[in-house]
Amino acid sequence: MNRKNRWIKLSICSAFAVSATLMLSACGPDLIAAPDVEILSSKPEFVSGGDALVSVKVKNSGAQVRAALNGTDVSSAFKKVSDDVWVGTVSGMKVGANTLVADSGGAPSTVNLINFPITGPIFSGPQQKPFACQTATFRIYPGGPFLGAEKDANCSVDTRVDYVYLNTAKPAAFVALANVKDVPKDATTVTGADGKSSPFIVRIETGTVNRSIYQTAMLHNPASSDAPNPFLASPIWNKKLVYTFGGGCTGGWYRQGNTTGGVLDVPILALGYAMASSSLNVFGNQCGDLLAAESMAMVKERFIEAYGKPKFTIGWGCSGGSYQQHQIADNYPGLLDGILPGCSFPEVGFATVNSITDMRLLGNYFQNTAPGTVSDEKQKAVAGALLKETIYTSTVYRGALRIAPDEFCPAELPVALRYNAQTNPTGVRCSVYDQIVNVLGKDPTTGFPRRPLDNVGIQYGLRALNRGQISVDEFLTINEKVGGYDVDARFQAARNSADLMATKQAYQTGRLTSGGGGLKDIPIIDYRGYSDDNPVGDIHQRYHSFSMRERLAKANGSAANQVMVVEDFRFGYYSSASPLLMKSLTDMDKWITAIQSDTGTGSAFEKVVRNKPSSLVEGCNTRDAQPSFIAETQQMESGKCAAIYPVPGAPRYEAGAAIASDIVKCTLKPIATSDYKATFTAEQSAKLNKIFPTGVCNWAVAGVEQQGLRGTWLSFN
Repeated sequence: MNRKNRWIKLSICSAFAVSATLMLSACGPDLIAAPDVEILSSKPEFVSGGDALVSVKVKNSGAQVRAALNGTDVSSAFKKVSDDVWVGTVSGMKVGANTLVADSGGAPSTVNLINFPITGPIFSGPQQKPFACQTATFRIYPGGPFLGAEKDANCSVDTRVDYVYLNTAKPAAFVALANVKDVPKDATTVTGADGKSSPFIVRIETGTVNRSIYQTAMLHNPASSDAPNPFLASPIWNKKLVYTFGGGCTGGWYRQGNTTGGVLDVPILALGYAMASSSLNVFGNQCGDLLAAESMAMVKERFIEAYGKPKFTIGWGCSGGSYQQHQIADNYPGLLDGILPGCSFPEVGFATVNSITDMRLLGNYFQNTAPGTVSDEKQKAVAGALLKETIYTSTVYRGALRIAPDEFCPAELPVALRYNAQTNPTGVRCSVYDQIVNVLGKDPTTGFPRRPLDNVGIQYGLRALNRGQISVDEFLTINEKVGGYDVDARFQAARNSADLMATKQAYQTGRLTSGGGGLKDIPIIDYRGYSDDNPVGDIHQRYHSFSMRERLAKANGSAANQVMVVEDFRFGYYSSASPLLMKSLTDMDKWITAIQSDTGTGSAFEKVVRNKPSSLVEGCNTRDAQPSFIAETQQMESGKCAAIYPVPGAPRYEAGAAIASDIVKCTLKPIATSDYKATFTAEQSAKLNKIFPTGVCNWAVAGVEQQGLRGTWLSFN
């Protein structure tokens, strides 16, 4: 340092020394570089609850760390965990902006943090009201005690820790550990991450964040070691976290929920994993990916502050659980390091909603408008269903009314508060669009959420016509009569035209899963317990796995980070009883471990692809009593796996759309006779032009307002 600069620095130091509570490194030696400060528990701009687990890596090995939060000395919070790393829980943050300064005797590092209330929100925007608390009906574990009444309007409870053990009964069950210093004689045993045999005892933490009930669980024997904390891990924990996501959607609004995605899965815990989830990570409790992402971020923050940062976090869940995994990984990267979606869809608002609302429109035509005139085979061909029952199953035909404001209000929402077009037009509306109104905005005319629902120009049954499965007249009549939905989701003669502002927001914010955000940089194993052939019909069509694959390929040039595995329904949709699914978990563990160990050059995507374990192969199990595995790249319309597990398309695919199913509102083009393999008479051509006066969908070009993500970690507060 030259003489002039040294004089300036000494002058500043002298001025600071008069009033500063804690003199940090502004006046220290120049040769000691600033330490690296990392907020382990969350992103610095999204801290919640007033505290954070912080790591300080010093450049002068063995030095003491000094730290101040908003000018107050917090050095005593830090403990030395290695020769050059100190870790501590910094508490006492105010809501809003905070400043953390740390040094080790030299130059300082400054981190700006934004702290939010533990009750949220942190980025999802204004919270839904009314909101029903359900802590009183939440059981800590199956057959165990209830959590108890909430303490405030935000559904808060005191955090508690319970211990349960898995007994040797047939079937085994989790039972309260009466004495934490005594291992019951009927406790089963498990081999922990340390390689030693231990009693199967689970530590469960239960509390509330973001108005949700959360739980974390891990193997821990309190009789043999002290309670785990960020500096002392349970010796039975493998330092990895499985975060579970629950399914559903209908009824998923205006309530806390009294279930989580589950944290007491015996096969998963037995492998040494910790587990975590929350009631707002169950789509049957709340059907919005944005709030799910926020809740997961806050629960994971609590977990890290309690136990330290896991090596990695794996997503686990089916159906509504797959929505959450895809969208959280894409839009809020870093929360999940790998995902295992089952019975998957890319998202609820488009892949699912468009498919089932189209099927409902077609089903209404087949059953009510023209009953008995369209054969079962023709109905399946037009709708893209393996079985006719899929069109009419309650999860599709009635389930489509998740877009309605008054069909699926939960019992916890008083009837007097609910929307009714005649008696309470300003009441609370229960729909998927109301769940994400913070993103979509409100229609200034109606005051209802803007709606990105569109079927203008869609030629239902186009592929069936060109395959010769339906006649020209049948094709024309279906499209003439199919109609759409009014603002309350009642059938109407006119088709739907999407609100363009909502359409743009859907693309920019990831409400329609792009695949081009964080998803491209993590491994994906898409597991499916095949249910297209469910005799009563099923919403979970295999087609949607291929839609997600196509989106990944479109966004990134490749979908090599996604692997599909399929088996029959003997284990249901998604169960750790399935050897194939548990092998997928083991393979995912190997995959992420290899990625994290890769110090070579290349992009994150390249590291994902080159580190896929040799044990992980795409393909399917046969349907034999003792199934064998067919290693095969999955295809929709060819191959051994497609023959065993057929993949019909969805209504829009059968209308000519691409597999990606990523267009909200199609771009229109003039009608061209070259698009049809059937011959139209002059009268039929005139009718076709009358049905589509503004043109038909041009699926070969981008949709209206179709665009990439505006960014990740977006906030709507």
